[in-house]
Amino acid sequence: MSEPGMQRVLALLDDSRPGIAALGAAAALAEQARVELVALFVEDLDLLHSAAFPFSREVGASTGLARPLSAAELETRLTRQARHIDRALRHAVAGRTLRHRLQVSRGRVVSEALAAVAPGDVLVLGKAGPSARWGARLGSTSRRLLFEAPCTVMIWDERHALTPGPLRHLRGEAPALPWGEAPAESLRQHPLFSGREELVPTGAAALARSLAHARSGALVLTRATLGRLIGEEPELLARLPIPVVVVP
Repeated sequence: MSEPGMQRVLALLDDSRPGIAALGAAAALAEQARVELVALFVEDLDLLHSAAFPFSREVGASTGLARPLSAAELETRLTRQARHIDRALRHAVAGRTLRHRLQVSRGRVVSEALAAVAPGDVLVLGKAGPSARWGARLGSTSRRLLFEAPCTVMIWDERHALTPGPLRHLRGEAPALPWGEAPAESLRQHPLFSGREELVPTGAAALARSLAHARSGALVLTRATLGRLIGEEPELLARLPIPVVVVP
């Protein structure tokens, strides 16, 4: 059964590849912990408001061409995105014994996400937002939620396969996680994390170099340690090839 403090796994989604990949990881974690999976889709109120201005334009990421941004077209796009996410959710839970639901709201993304999560939850985010399609950078929304969410937050990289691997932590800092670790015999059903690995405490640059060739598992950091490391190297999370789990 799940650990006493863990309630749900929530995946904050758009219909980008990083978001859909994060949903797959969230489903695996929810199944491992035997808790409910909630797919969150926030219709961005700031974006909707911006479409009301007659001079609003959107610029194609690949073409660089600008075109008018209309409220009606944006509403249609949001409906299409919600349908895509619903299909992705059904695909992610197919074959799993897993309680799940899609939760759609309208508002400011960070505020809506913070209102949806509780201290006993795990919030899963994709590493790159839809505007960062040319690299695995961390979007501004993810950065805010990492430091403001009242719960554990996992940043998932779409390049990362669902392969069992250790949860790595710095020596002298073994953060307690809200989920139980899957026993070895269940890894075929819950192929996300297995075991622990202690790392020598180091700076941000050396940490990125030591994990450059890691292909499984995750790095677990406290929020205070993450803040210190990002202070040394603002793009640290973009340089790490494995998921990062941040605990309050």
